[in-house]
Amino acid sequence: MSDVWTLAVITGLAVVTVVTRSFFFISSRAWALPRWAERGLKYAPIAALAAVVIPEIVTTHGQLIQSWDARVFGALAGAAVFFWRRSVLATIVAGMAVYLPLRLALGW
Repeated sequence: MSDVWTLAVITGLAVVTVVTRSFFFISSRAWALPRWAERGLKYAPIAALAAVVIPEIVTTHGQLIQSWDARVFGALAGAAVFFWRRSVLATIVAGMAVYLPLRLALGW
């Protein structure tokens, strides 16, 4: 690939990035999402978090886990504390309080 072609591709990608990211700011009118989209976006953060955390709990090296290990027990303890106390800090502390001894002492 020549230098001119590389520069043209980089410039094109930059233009596309700037236009798509500034699309909402270009309009002078207030821009409102439909009600269904607002309701759907309300769940986007929890969906993104679940998409990151759950595969780390139920898979190892890209394969589903075959037996219970420390991650599962830590996640279950964290979930139980979250539903009981509704505290993020207590959830993390409880999950790690179960996970670390199982992982370090028992080698799970």
